[in-house]
Amino acid sequence: MKMQPDIDFRMGTVQANGLNFSFIEMGQGPLILALHGFPDLPHTFHHQMPCLAAAGYRVVAPYMRGYFPTDAPSDGPYESSALVQDVLALIDVLSPKPVILIGHDWGASAAYGASIMAPRKVLKLITIAVPPGLSKSFITNPDQQRRSWYMFFFQMPFAETAVAHNDYAFLEKLWQDWSPGWRYPAEEMTALKATFQKTGVLRAALNYYRHSLNPANHRPELAHIRKHMNDPIGVPTLYIHGAKDGCIGIETTQGLEKAFTKKFERKILDGGHFVHREKPEEVNSLIDAFLKD
Repeated sequence: MKMQPDIDFRMGTVQANGLNFSFIEMGQGPLILALHGFPDLPHTFHHQMPCLAAAGYRVVAPYMRGYFPTDAPSDGPYESSALVQDVLALIDVLSPKPVILIGHDWGASAAYGASIMAPRKVLKLITIAVPPGLSKSFITNPDQQRRSWYMFFFQMPFAETAVAHNDYAFLEKLWQDWSPGWRYPAEEMTALKATFQKTGVLRAALNYYRHSLNPANHRPELAHIRKHMNDPIGVPTLYIHGAKDGCIGIETTQGLEKAFTKKFERKILDGGHFVHREKPEEVNSLIDAFLKD
């Protein structure tokens, strides 16, 4: 796939799972749903979307639950199981046929869950930077526990104040630590900060961690999804990880084939947590080959 940055994004909105979702999209054809993570926006896929559109796909990248201009319900829920519900509802609204899912960070977790709960709705799965079953590493891997300090910090009631301090310098520090050596465009960080300044966004983004990690915040009505989140994944999957990822250690990607019952490919590139932005040509080539296979 060659880069085609001259293709313009279209904006759209749709109602799904009781929320108004805003999204950016490109192209016409079979649906690819591209799911962003934290701290990020749908434009995280701006290198991939033009190429996929040129290859004959319709690529829709929603602002995830809580990220303006998508609704940010003050009472949640924001646990990963709710994200799975969102993805399945978006598929139902946007496509009568099975779709391809691309997920980065929290988007990857949501994509795994959707593939587990409704494998017939997912043709192929492409995930970046977060492997399935990562929760086990929080218990057994001291190195990953250290990298994930921010998840536990976000449980504190003063976390919103700390993250917002000094014009959201916290977000810049995360990007720098998670993708060392990446010289991200200043305008991308400016756009991210502008979104986090919108009412309710910061609290919603932190609630992803508060609601997922703290059982006291788990919703009973999501138990049927939660109990299956670590089940085997029966969808052909391409997993991409950056060797220099400062957020999720590369050692957590060992033995991943055990989590899949269909074809699985694991690709390691010379990049960090945002490897799809750091190495777009390489990532696009991997995606292209996987989709053509």
